[in-house]
Amino acid sequence: MNLKYSEILLRNRELGKSISDQKYETKVLSNIITAQLNELLEYTLRVDDIPAVVTSGDYDNIVQDSLKFHTSDLVIVFWELCNIIDGLQYKINLLEDEQFDAIFEKTKSEIDLVLNNLHQSSLVLFNKPTAIPFSMFDIKGNNLDKLAFKINRYLESEIRENVKLIDLEKIIASIGITKSLDLRYYYSSKALYTVAFFKAYAKYIKPFVLSANGKAKKALIFDCDNTLWKGILGEEGFDGIEMSSKTRDGAIFAEIQSMALGLGKQGILIGLCSKNNPQDVDEVIKSHPDMQLRDEHIAIKKCDWTDKATNLRKIAEELHIGLDSLVFVDDSTFEVNLVKKLLPAITTLQVPERLHNYPGMLYENSSLFYNLSFSKEDMQKITMYKQSVLREKSKTELSDIESYLSSLEFKITVFEDEASLIPRMSQMTQKTNQFNLTTKRYTEGDIKKIISEDNSKIFALSVSDKFGDSGVTGLCIINFEKKNQTSNIDTFLLSCRIIGRNIEYAFMDYIMKYLKKININSVAATYIKTKKNKQVNNFFDKCSFATITSSDEIKKYNQIIKNYKEYQLSYIRI
Repeated sequence: MNLKYSEILLRNRELGKSISDQKYETKVLSNIITAQLNELLEYTLRVDDIPAVVTSGDYDNIVQDSLKFHTSDLVIVFWELCNIIDGLQYKINLLEDEQFDAIFEKTKSEIDLVLNNLHQSSLVLFNKPTAIPFSMFDIKGNNLDKLAFKINRYLESEIRENVKLIDLEKIIASIGITKSLDLRYYYSSKALYTVAFFKAYAKYIKPFVLSANGKAKKALIFDCDNTLWKGILGEEGFDGIEMSSKTRDGAIFAEIQSMALGLGKQGILIGLCSKNNPQDVDEVIKSHPDMQLRDEHIAIKKCDWTDKATNLRKIAEELHIGLDSLVFVDDSTFEVNLVKKLLPAITTLQVPERLHNYPGMLYENSSLFYNLSFSKEDMQKITMYKQSVLREKSKTELSDIESYLSSLEFKITVFEDEASLIPRMSQMTQKTNQFNLTTKRYTEGDIKKIISEDNSKIFALSVSDKFGDSGVTGLCIINFEKKNQTSNIDTFLLSCRIIGRNIEYAFMDYIMKYLKKININSVAATYIKTKKNKQVNNFFDKCSFATITSSDEIKKYNQIIKNYKEYQLSYIRI
């Protein structure tokens, strides 16, 4: 964010004019002045199409405001150590042990109240208290450091699924102490941090919000020459390229490959898009002693002489993800600019001219892939993708789609209000875009709350077939009014991994049978149009739901349970 503060304010106000009624409400609770953060954070989020509206609670009123604003989409807590009591930074070293303990216990009890008030909030970002502003020159440490340590240990032991701790010291370190703090304004008006700090803070927390809104990146795609290894394979040959950790430049590419492996373990799909002879790249992947990325780590390869924009489109299509879910890394200015121009939705990263900056660039951008939730499905993504390739190959060997689907030997398991699946269920709402009827995003805290309520039910679906287990890949959230014997489908989604297998109809059959069993007479449903879910705009029509109202953006339906027509797909076993 290289814009001046005044320029950000102007651009943010322009972006604000296009925000609809669907706002991402964010509240900042603080015991210091943080007003400059509001528009900086709004701008940082709005440029990624998150309709953020950020406002502050009352000054030094965190406990009361945590109850007042607990329904916000995002709550940020600035609980500054130096202002727990007025002048604490210079008083604390004069306190007796009992007085120190009393301050700690009082702060603990207030933290408990805040966490309890916010326990059902969608997402809470709680800053870890730091003594840095007033103890940075104290080489032996002091009571302020001790208090920060004790509070942070307590926070780490008490936080819940919906709370993420933010390390302010990392943010301060990223731009430096002198650029982060302005003690002149702290002493005159309790404004501790600078505009530069708030810019860095907004950038640091952005991945949390992107993930909560289904905008985390899903795939990291590398060029090969001078990107995964040093040198040009077609010129230097198999033995001439360099990626050994034992050489100066090779160590840099070895680190890059290790980082890619680490992201792969977190569920990020790793792919190649390179202008090379495919057999030459395959030989390196299979046999080069210094190559860390092997076939089992690579979800997709497009190594040929087709232009990279075309191949990146194919990669997105074959992985069943949007172009905006890709991050592409290349050393060539020409290739990077080509992709930027033709496929602006893709995030492009160019290998720095000064090679030693390359790992740092990738570390900095690894937050693009941050996910609030992590599940066993993430660890198995590449295996699942390769199983999908086998399914597609099998499809070509049979004459019609029904024969193909019957040959797969589907088995479905439906889980009802299964608490152990909370991370995966939350993750699906945050990441699923194509087969998602309402595209509502829920954090783990939200899902936990829904499970605990008597007037709602969450169904999760796992799918397996003769090629392997696709994992938990479907979700339906139903809200009830049992007194009136009515219900509403809040969420209905399937992972892109299982689209095209008629699983959705078997899932709907199951849900309608459940509703009939508990004496629900009717179910309402809604389709809300997004940029990515057009393919399911008539799903409820196909399920024989009656249209109540219809516009270009929203369709509302109702279904009398006894009139529902089951699909009764014989080749899917539940």
